[in-house]
Amino acid sequence: MKNLKIAIQKSGRLNEKSVQLLKNCGLNFENYKSSLITTVSNFPLEILFLRDDDIPEYVQDGIADLGIVGENVIAETEAEVRYLQRLGFGKCSLKIAVPNHSDIRELSDLNGKAIATSYPVILQKFLTESRITADIRMISGSVEISPALELSHAIFDIVSTGGTLRSNGLVPFADVMTSEAILISKNGIDSNPVVRELMQRIQSVLRAAETKYVVLNVERDNLNEIISLLPGVKSPTLVPLAEENWVAVHTVISEQDFWEKINKLKAAGAQGIVVMPVEKIII
Repeated sequence: MKNLKIAIQKSGRLNEKSVQLLKNCGLNFENYKSSLITTVSNFPLEILFLRDDDIPEYVQDGIADLGIVGENVIAETEAEVRYLQRLGFGKCSLKIAVPNHSDIRELSDLNGKAIATSYPVILQKFLTESRITADIRMISGSVEISPALELSHAIFDIVSTGGTLRSNGLVPFADVMTSEAILISKNGIDSNPVVRELMQRIQSVLRAAETKYVVLNVERDNLNEIISLLPGVKSPTLVPLAEENWVAVHTVISEQDFWEKINKLKAAGAQGIVVMPVEKIII
């Protein structure tokens, strides 16, 4: 069987988590930083390490069958690809930001102003939809310093924590889009059995990342109330304890649900609560 090819970022903020996701799926490969391609030893897959800007077009053109790339990069390249799975990492926002003491207060104030960005396509689409005419100035890297250098009145860039904006005397002005890592494919490839197998592995890892394995002890008199608070994969597993009238309850629950319900569980009589990570969940 011919190996499929998946393209991931060679370096940058998505590389490490993309590699870790694939390894968590049980794929064995060497992450050669100096190489553009590596072969998975236990799965019919080759991994291409590329610039993130190249990934959508490699997938669109069929050079790679699959890719992991930020949604913002897909939008900027306007590549025709299919979204297979949102991956939950690499989350960020793309925002217009202005200097702290700027006289820009409303979107209409951007008319006639210069905006520096590395994402002219996304910005132009937003400005057109907002009926704004502005001078888009393409800058590669260090976009945040352009207002201080009097190259622009505002910037449009990725914002993760906002720390870079603050350190450059900028404040967010308008939200344009949110982005995260996306597993993409060329059209039609998702019917391939190898792709389906890889998708099952990825989805099992993603489900596990959102859930915890919970074990707690409770008296049988309080068991029904505890069970009502613990929606699991199907139903909790009960194990009798040596102490009469006590059982251990084993279940899987989303981490968010657990933290929301922990006080209710304790109030209902739960004791000795143990929370453990889950490696895979296959449904």
